[in-house]
Amino acid sequence: METLRLVLLVFHMLAWAFVIGAWASRLRTPVPIAKGVWHAAATALVTGILLVGVREMDDLPVDHTKIGVKLVVALAVTVLAVVATRKGDRAPVWMAHAVGGLAVLNVFIAVLWR
Repeated sequence: METLRLVLLVFHMLAWAFVIGAWASRLRTPVPIAKGVWHAAATALVTGILLVGVREMDDLPVDHTKIGVKLVVALAVTVLAVVATRKGDRAPVWMAHAVGGLAVLNVFIAVLWR
């Protein structure tokens, strides 16, 4: 079970890294969201849920308040990314910034919430 948890964790971190990296790479030019960001956001969301499930199957403690906050933020990132992707070039730039900023917020919550 530990191997599964570690593999999920790697995919989870890589997905958030893609979301944040795609946003950071477009900070200087006001362009819409990068293609593939919603796939990465959805991957981060699903792997995060699976990580909680694996942790609960091992009867390890889970901070449900922290997980709930992270879930809401991840859902917001995913929904905004999907909407921005569907709008294409017509998507407002603030959507891309919201996706990136909320992804960074989710990382801060994961690391700093104790």
